[in-house]
Amino acid sequence: MYGKAIAPEYQGALTTLSVNSSLTDVLAAGTRQLREAERAGEYGEAARSGLAVAEAHRRLGQIGEADRAWKASYRAAKTAGDKGTMAWALWSGGTLARQRGSFALARRLLGLAAGMGEQGGDVVVRGYSLAGLAETGRIQGDYEGVARLHEQLLAEARRRGEARHTVWALEGIAQIHRQRGSYDSAYALFEEAAEIAARADDRRGHAWALRGLADIVSARDGDVERALALLSEAEATCQAMRLSSALAYNHKMRANVLYRAGRCAEARDMYELALAEFREMSEPRGEALARLGLVKSLARLGRDRTETAAELSALAGELDRIGLRHAREMVARAQDELGVQTQEDRGGVPAEVAR
Repeated sequence: MYGKAIAPEYQGALTTLSVNSSLTDVLAAGTRQLREAERAGEYGEAARSGLAVAEAHRRLGQIGEADRAWKASYRAAKTAGDKGTMAWALWSGGTLARQRGSFALARRLLGLAAGMGEQGGDVVVRGYSLAGLAETGRIQGDYEGVARLHEQLLAEARRRGEARHTVWALEGIAQIHRQRGSYDSAYALFEEAAEIAARADDRRGHAWALRGLADIVSARDGDVERALALLSEAEATCQAMRLSSALAYNHKMRANVLYRAGRCAEARDMYELALAEFREMSEPRGEALARLGLVKSLARLGRDRTETAAELSALAGELDRIGLRHAREMVARAQDELGVQTQEDRGGVPAEVAR
């Protein structure tokens, strides 16, 4: 049985904030409390309120402010001798690093956070940090390496009745199933995540689950209108809570649905919107995926094949540099699909091997 979803990253005087609080409200309350704590010389409270400030900035796509805030939170926690809050600050920094595409740094910070959380006896931050490591691997396409960790974290979350973490784990496992082509099992996992999130009043988790369901409904069933309706429902939540990253990914998925339906002009416009949103928040993974969709849409609308080939080749190089294995494979499939894959792009191997 799951209780109401909570936000353990809102600590100290900010525990009254809800998991569904608008990020602008979180930022305002956190900044106000942080200033009060700093004036009073209360380092522990400054660290805890600074964590909320860092997370609000990160989720709003304000990268520079988020980076400064989590580091300040860590320093204050260290001064206070609070290992638990030090771990939370490292978790925030690691999550930000993943969002920025710095995967090696993300793994380092999240690993430190998990270890420090264990030392400080905070099982929640340890779990969140391990979840972050699992998500980092999944985003990079290391499904074999992180599938077991996802399952382990799901079992722990179910045992403790943590709705929000259960929803996260279910969605992560669903993504792995979806990328492996197991649409039915992915749908069932997203559906369970949506149901738990709705009962626990986890609006953010519910919005991400709806996005996953829309993807399956589009790719498996070809039901464009239902997929778009699910995305519209999720978008309303993203708008209300100012979930900038989730909103951009929602727009990219809407573009995916339109592209699959052959509505390439509409898809092009939506990919352009998502691309601008990702660039504004300096999120390279989302930017790369939106660029890929835009290139494919433009190609279907008659763009010159040489230009298409050149941009896909450049995008492949960028994804190799970032370390996004799965997205790199998507570029190879797009090159093959559009008939613009060269021997050089395939690394000198036959097309059927490059797939």
